[in-house]
Amino acid sequence: MTVESASMGDMLAAAVPMVRTLNLEFIEVTPERAVLRLPDQSDYHNHLGGPHAGAMFTLAESASGAIVLTAFGEQLSRAVPLAVRAEIDYKKLALGPVTATATLGRPAAEVVAELDAGSRPEFPVAITIQREDGAVSGEMTVVWTLRPNG
Repeated sequence: MTVESASMGDMLAAAVPMVRTLNLEFIEVTPERAVLRLPDQSDYHNHLGGPHAGAMFTLAESASGAIVLTAFGEQLSRAVPLAVRAEIDYKKLALGPVTATATLGRPAAEVVAELDAGSRPEFPVAITIQREDGAVSGEMTVVWTLRPNG
């Protein structure tokens, strides 16, 4: 299943109010990679003039959700994707717009095979947050599960 970046953005903006609130932009969304951008908005700055840590967390978690929904969209009739836990490391001061790039940590087919076998698979999504100059300002891992319905 391939989801257009714009349609994934519209879907998540409708379902997740924080995506709308932060005006997140969906640059690329495929089953292998999701790239989202947080524009520079003074309403969401921290005391140093860059994006607030909570806004950066939401950007990265949203990128992970976009890739999960795209990679496992065909499973939504039988399982619900849920974030299990997350860890974020803030590396460098972020100023201006930042971009989050998410990648699956396990092959989607392997995760689906576990679901097919009757288990509740867990899988990591790695996210890199970068400034416009390319410097990595943060790294995050979100562990997701596909919880079987019923």
